[in-house]
Amino acid sequence: MDMDINNYTEYNSKMIDDWVNDGWCWGMPISNEVFVNAQNGEWEVVLTPSKTVPKKWFVPYYKESEESKLTGVKLLGLASGGGQQIPIFAALGADCVILDYSDKQLESEKLVSEREGYDINIVKADMTKRLPFGDDSFDLIFHPVSNCYIEDVCHVWNECYRVLKPGGVLLAGMDNGINFLFDDDEAYEDGKLIAANKLPVNPLKDPVIYEKFMKNGDGFQFSHTMEDQIGGQLKAGFILTDLYEDREPDGLVSQYFPQYICTRAVKPKT
Repeated sequence: MDMDINNYTEYNSKMIDDWVNDGWCWGMPISNEVFVNAQNGEWEVVLTPSKTVPKKWFVPYYKESEESKLTGVKLLGLASGGGQQIPIFAALGADCVILDYSDKQLESEKLVSEREGYDINIVKADMTKRLPFGDDSFDLIFHPVSNCYIEDVCHVWNECYRVLKPGGVLLAGMDNGINFLFDDDEAYEDGKLIAANKLPVNPLKDPVIYEKFMKNGDGFQFSHTMEDQIGGQLKAGFILTDLYEDREPDGLVSQYFPQYICTRAVKPKT
């Protein structure tokens, strides 16, 4: 891939395309069986690697008593491509829009929608820019871990607030920064973790980090403070209603620390 530091999100999108081609777990579409099970009421989705999102987080839009449990809900999958979560929401009756910057991730969304016969609005766009939607467009935004690939998360929270309807719900998964504290190739010594990087990590501002990430094929990845991750949502105007932490299913770091946080936030009705 050609390098362009001034357009790092373009570089990252092509990097993720390569990961998908290499079998990246977050680029593998769900099966027909999983889709049909969701239609029959057996379903789960994740914002982070391990824990499933509580179904109560989808209230007031989730209707347990209805056959299609998200009937008519306008849902935005923000940087949520890959044909994994959004097909589940489509199976539950939601009116889905998927926005991603990776061609391969969007191809997976198209593949599943054509296979299962549902309509979906597929949008290729960079979430560091103004989102290509009008104000008050969506009831629900589903945003799995992905803002680690952009520098300014507060912009994303502001845009989520803008495009959500009053009373709308934002469900977000985020890396809490712990993963960035350690280098994969120097992660432990005699079973003990060795801190290697100062947080927050920003390869655009740190030449040493930049060289490390390029060498390891990590692209442009960023850690963010909780001031920006959670405080940024509050400053945008959201009301935080719930959160939980999560870990990678394996690895040394996850034995010591949770590495992710998920939040449920609501745009006030007035």
